[in-house]
Amino acid sequence: MLKVTPHPDYPVETGRFIRGNDFSPAAVVIILIADEDKIPPAIVSLVSSGVEAGAAISGTLQTANIGIEKIICNIVANPNIRFLILGGPESDGHRTGDALKALFANGVDEKKRIIGAEGLSATLFNVPIEFIERFRKQLTLLDCQFQPETVIRKALWSCFQENPVEFQSRSICDPGAFPEPPLGGKLSWSVTQPWAEPLDEGERAAKQKVQDLIERLKKRQNKP
Repeated sequence: MLKVTPHPDYPVETGRFIRGNDFSPAAVVIILIADEDKIPPAIVSLVSSGVEAGAAISGTLQTANIGIEKIICNIVANPNIRFLILGGPESDGHRTGDALKALFANGVDEKKRIIGAEGLSATLFNVPIEFIERFRKQLTLLDCQFQPETVIRKALWSCFQENPVEFQSRSICDPGAFPEPPLGGKLSWSVTQPWAEPLDEGERAAKQKVQDLIERLKKRQNKP
Protein backbone atom coordinates (compact mmCIF):
# COMPACT_ATOMS: atom_id res chain seq x y z
CA MET A 1 0.00 0.00 0.00
CA LEU A 2 1.40 3.37 -1.04
CA LYS A 3 2.39 5.78 1.72
CA VAL A 4 4.30 9.01 1.13
CA THR A 5 6.28 11.56 3.09
CA PRO A 6 4.17 14.63 3.98
CA HIS A 7 5.21 18.13 2.99
CA PRO A 8 8.34 19.25 4.92
CA ASP A 9 6.31 21.98 6.68
CA TYR A 10 3.47 19.64 7.75
CA PRO A 11 1.48 20.55 9.76
CA VAL A 12 1.77 24.00 8.26
CA GLU A 13 -0.73 25.80 10.51
CA THR A 14 -0.85 26.00 14.29
CA GLY A 15 -3.95 25.05 16.26
CA ARG A 16 -5.36 22.98 19.10
CA PHE A 17 -4.32 19.54 17.90
CA ILE A 18 -2.10 16.59 18.70
CA ARG A 19 0.13 15.14 16.00
CA GLY A 20 0.10 11.37 15.73
CA ASN A 21 1.19 8.89 13.06
CA ASP A 22 2.04 10.80 9.85
CA PHE A 23 1.25 7.70 7.77
CA SER A 24 -2.22 7.19 9.25
CA PRO A 25 -5.17 7.35 6.80
CA ALA A 26 -7.40 9.38 9.14
CA ALA A 27 -7.63 12.67 11.01
CA VAL A 28 -10.05 13.50 13.82
CA VAL A 29 -11.73 16.87 14.37
CA ILE A 30 -13.86 17.55 17.44
CA ILE A 31 -16.20 20.57 17.53
CA LEU A 32 -15.35 22.93 20.40
CA ILE A 33 -17.97 25.23 21.91
CA ALA A 34 -16.05 26.46 24.98
CA ASP A 35 -13.31 29.02 25.64
CA GLU A 36 -9.73 27.77 25.55
CA ASP A 37 -9.39 27.83 29.34
CA LYS A 38 -12.75 26.05 29.84
CA ILE A 39 -12.48 23.06 27.51
CA PRO A 40 -14.57 20.23 29.00
CA PRO A 41 -12.73 17.02 29.97
CA ALA A 42 -14.99 15.07 27.60
CA ILE A 43 -13.67 17.07 24.62
CA VAL A 44 -10.06 16.61 25.77
CA SER A 45 -10.71 12.88 26.01
CA LEU A 46 -12.15 12.70 22.49
CA VAL A 47 -9.12 14.49 21.04
CA SER A 48 -6.67 12.32 22.97
CA SER A 49 -8.45 9.11 22.03
CA GLY A 50 -8.10 10.05 18.37
CA VAL A 51 -4.31 9.96 18.52
CA GLU A 52 -4.31 6.95 20.87
CA ALA A 53 -6.38 5.05 18.27
CA GLY A 54 -3.95 5.95 15.49
CA ALA A 55 -5.02 9.26 13.91
CA ALA A 56 -2.49 11.29 11.96
CA ILE A 57 -3.73 14.41 13.69
CA SER A 58 -6.53 15.00 16.19
CA GLY A 59 -7.79 18.35 17.41
CA THR A 60 -10.63 20.76 17.96
CA LEU A 61 -12.48 23.06 15.57
CA GLN A 62 -14.28 26.16 16.79
CA THR A 63 -15.03 28.42 13.81
CA ALA A 64 -16.55 27.80 10.39
CA ASN A 65 -14.05 30.02 8.60
CA ILE A 66 -10.45 30.36 9.83
CA GLY A 67 -10.71 27.09 11.78
CA ILE A 68 -11.73 25.12 8.69
CA GLU A 69 -9.11 26.96 6.61
CA LYS A 70 -6.36 25.77 8.96
CA ILE A 71 -7.60 22.19 8.77
CA ILE A 72 -7.58 22.33 4.97
CA CYS A 73 -3.98 23.62 4.87
CA ASN A 74 -2.76 20.95 7.28
CA ILE A 75 -4.48 18.02 5.63
CA VAL A 76 -3.58 18.75 2.01
CA ALA A 77 0.04 18.82 3.17
CA ASN A 78 -0.27 15.10 4.04
CA PRO A 79 -1.65 12.92 1.21
CA ASN A 80 -1.74 9.88 3.53
CA ILE A 81 -4.84 11.30 5.24
CA ARG A 82 -7.89 9.99 3.36
CA PHE A 83 -10.63 10.23 6.00
CA LEU A 84 -11.80 13.04 8.27
CA ILE A 85 -13.69 11.84 11.33
CA LEU A 86 -16.01 14.51 12.76
CA GLY A 87 -17.05 14.28 16.40
CA GLY A 88 -18.27 16.31 19.36
CA PRO A 89 -21.28 18.64 19.84
CA GLU A 90 -22.52 21.45 17.58
CA SER A 91 -21.99 25.18 18.05
CA ASP A 92 -25.19 27.22 18.14
CA GLY A 93 -23.64 30.29 16.50
CA HIS A 94 -21.00 29.18 14.02
CA ARG A 95 -22.76 25.90 13.18
CA THR A 96 -19.27 24.57 12.54
CA GLY A 97 -20.12 20.90 12.15
CA ASP A 98 -22.87 21.77 9.69
CA ALA A 99 -20.44 23.95 7.72
CA LEU A 100 -17.86 21.17 7.47
CA LYS A 101 -20.48 18.70 6.26
CA ALA A 102 -21.82 21.22 3.75
CA LEU A 103 -18.29 21.79 2.43
CA PHE A 104 -17.91 18.10 1.62
CA ALA A 105 -21.39 17.85 0.15
CA ASN A 106 -21.54 21.07 -1.86
CA GLY A 107 -18.18 22.85 -2.03
CA VAL A 108 -17.99 26.66 -2.23
CA ASP A 109 -19.41 29.31 -4.54
CA GLU A 110 -17.48 31.96 -6.50
CA LYS A 111 -17.03 34.01 -3.32
CA LYS A 112 -15.76 30.93 -1.43
CA ARG A 113 -18.89 30.82 0.71
CA ILE A 114 -19.66 27.22 1.73
CA ILE A 115 -22.79 26.29 -0.22
CA GLY A 116 -25.69 25.28 2.01
CA ALA A 117 -23.98 26.14 5.31
CA GLU A 118 -26.34 27.50 7.96
CA GLY A 119 -23.86 29.76 9.79
CA LEU A 120 -23.29 33.28 8.44
CA SER A 121 -19.50 33.11 8.85
CA ALA A 122 -18.90 30.02 6.70
CA THR A 123 -16.70 31.63 4.03
CA LEU A 124 -13.13 30.49 3.32
CA PHE A 125 -11.55 33.80 2.30
CA ASN A 126 -7.92 32.96 3.09
CA VAL A 127 -7.33 29.61 1.40
CA PRO A 128 -6.85 29.02 -2.35
CA ILE A 129 -9.61 27.32 -4.33
CA GLU A 130 -7.01 24.72 -5.34
CA PHE A 131 -6.61 23.71 -1.69
CA ILE A 132 -10.39 23.52 -1.13
CA GLU A 133 -10.89 21.30 -4.18
CA ARG A 134 -7.97 19.06 -3.21
CA PHE A 135 -9.32 18.74 0.36
CA ARG A 136 -12.69 17.51 -0.95
CA LYS A 137 -11.09 15.08 -3.44
CA GLN A 138 -8.57 13.68 -0.98
CA LEU A 139 -10.93 13.01 1.92
CA THR A 140 -14.03 11.07 2.84
CA LEU A 141 -15.98 12.52 5.77
CA LEU A 142 -17.10 10.11 8.48
CA ASP A 143 -19.79 11.88 10.49
CA CYS A 144 -19.56 10.74 14.11
CA GLN A 145 -20.91 13.96 15.59
CA PHE A 146 -22.79 13.49 18.89
CA GLN A 147 -21.42 9.93 19.13
CA PRO A 148 -19.42 8.47 22.05
CA GLU A 149 -15.67 7.85 22.04
CA THR A 150 -16.18 4.18 21.18
CA VAL A 151 -17.72 5.11 17.82
CA ILE A 152 -14.81 7.39 16.92
CA ARG A 153 -12.36 4.61 17.81
CA LYS A 154 -14.35 2.19 15.65
CA ALA A 155 -14.22 4.68 12.77
CA LEU A 156 -10.44 4.93 13.09
CA TRP A 157 -10.08 1.16 13.24
CA SER A 158 -12.16 0.85 10.07
CA CYS A 159 -9.97 3.36 8.22
CA PHE A 160 -6.84 1.30 8.95
CA GLN A 161 -8.12 -1.93 7.45
CA GLU A 162 -6.52 -3.26 4.26
CA ASN A 163 -9.67 -5.18 3.38
CA PRO A 164 -13.05 -3.38 3.37
CA VAL A 165 -15.15 -3.43 6.52
CA GLU A 166 -18.58 -1.96 7.13
CA PHE A 167 -18.95 1.31 9.00
CA GLN A 168 -22.04 3.53 8.87
CA SER A 169 -23.51 1.30 6.17
CA ARG A 170 -20.57 1.89 3.88
CA SER A 171 -17.47 -0.08 2.93
CA ILE A 172 -14.32 1.39 4.49
CA CYS A 173 -10.62 0.57 4.14
CA ASP A 174 -7.29 2.37 3.75
CA PRO A 175 -6.95 3.30 0.05
CA GLY A 176 -3.34 4.46 0.45
CA ALA A 177 -1.98 7.94 -0.15
CA PHE A 178 -3.79 10.36 -2.45
CA PRO A 179 -2.04 10.09 -5.84
CA GLU A 180 -0.90 13.72 -6.04
CA PRO A 181 2.00 15.54 -4.32
CA PRO A 182 1.40 17.27 -0.97
CA LEU A 183 0.39 20.92 -1.10
CA GLY A 184 2.30 23.29 1.15
CA GLY A 185 1.19 26.78 2.00
CA LYS A 186 0.00 28.92 4.88
CA LEU A 187 -3.12 31.05 4.97
CA SER A 188 -2.88 34.36 3.15
CA TRP A 189 -4.62 36.21 6.03
CA SER A 190 -6.08 38.72 3.59
CA VAL A 191 -9.21 38.60 5.76
CA THR A 192 -8.63 38.32 9.50
CA GLN A 193 -12.16 39.36 10.54
CA PRO A 194 -14.43 37.27 8.30
CA TRP A 195 -17.50 38.14 10.35
CA ALA A 196 -17.09 41.77 9.19
CA GLU A 197 -16.97 40.96 5.49
CA PRO A 198 -19.99 41.97 3.32
CA LEU A 199 -22.33 39.11 2.49
CA ASP A 200 -23.52 40.38 -0.90
CA GLU A 201 -22.90 43.04 -3.56
CA GLY A 202 -25.18 45.54 -1.82
CA GLU A 203 -23.24 45.32 1.43
CA ARG A 204 -19.96 45.40 -0.49
CA ALA A 205 -20.95 48.60 -2.31
CA ALA A 206 -22.06 50.23 0.95
CA LYS A 207 -18.76 49.31 2.59
CA GLN A 208 -16.82 50.75 -0.35
CA LYS A 209 -18.73 54.05 -0.10
CA VAL A 210 -17.83 54.33 3.57
CA GLN A 211 -14.18 53.60 2.83
CA ASP A 212 -14.14 56.22 0.05
CA LEU A 213 -15.69 58.78 2.41
CA ILE A 214 -13.05 58.04 5.06
CA GLU A 215 -10.28 58.55 2.51
CA ARG A 216 -11.73 61.90 1.39
CA LEU A 217 -11.95 63.09 4.99
CA LYS A 218 -8.34 62.08 5.60
CA LYS A 219 -7.21 64.05 2.57
CA ARG A 220 -9.09 67.15 3.76
CA GLN A 221 -7.48 66.88 7.18
CA ASN A 222 -4.02 66.67 5.60
CA LYS A 223 -4.45 69.83 3.52
CA PRO A 224 -2.52 72.88 4.83
